[in-house]
Amino acid sequence: MNQHEYDVDQLFRKRINYPENEMITFEKLDDILEKTATAIPFENLCIIANDTIEITKESLLNKIAIKNEGGLCYELNAFLYFFFLNNGFNVQLIRGVVYNDKEKRWNSVGRTHVANLLEYKGETYLIDTGFGGNLPLKPVPLSGRSVASRNGEFRVRKLATEHGNYVFEMIRKDKDQEWTLGYAFDSNRIVNTLSELNEIQQTILEHEESPFNKRKLVTRLTKNGMKILTDTSLTEWIDGVVKKTEVDEQGFKAAAKEHFGLFRS
Repeated sequence: MNQHEYDVDQLFRKRINYPENEMITFEKLDDILEKTATAIPFENLCIIANDTIEITKESLLNKIAIKNEGGLCYELNAFLYFFFLNNGFNVQLIRGVVYNDKEKRWNSVGRTHVANLLEYKGETYLIDTGFGGNLPLKPVPLSGRSVASRNGEFRVRKLATEHGNYVFEMIRKDKDQEWTLGYAFDSNRIVNTLSELNEIQQTILEHEESPFNKRKLVTRLTKNGMKILTDTSLTEWIDGVVKKTEVDEQGFKAAAKEHFGLFRS
């Protein structure tokens, strides 16, 4: 990569199609999160291909901004973190433990979810662009106040668990009837070095209960719904209507390219 390609701000803006000279204020974060969610897919193709590389600022920029790939939480939220830092925000990366709602237990792979905590005018907000299709699309205050977006209703509640002092909860549109646990996190345990992200990547790659090392998954929000691609099907939600198409290996490659702009298979 040439030196100019390391410009986090310009690369991020280009990737999500955001005006290159517009000043980034807290009030514009909703729009940035919306554009990020519709532009960059949540996907595990590197994990499935066992083709991971060491996570650095440059490798993240190369993967997501130069090669136009997506990534998992520790990549997408770190990419967002560097953009926030570059624009003068007080932001930190934190780690969480995801709750398995089907089995009613905490995921045994441990603290492998990564998100951002951003402080603004004395209040702290959770900002997450790496939780698959379950994105708040807005900063969520740690005060317990819920926020609503086209994707549902979301809140962060102060609750002591074995995994931290807060829980992220959601009522996902067309999915949940009541508040559902997403993950727990400790607001006092900050990610201090990128080596932690590499440790998370290794765990997701190798752990027998990792949800991301068994089958291909690509998902992305769209302006009027969501798309999910696995190695057997493409499911599209369009204005609440579900359309599901079976795919084989060739069909997966074609759908990854057409619907998500991904050329890796």
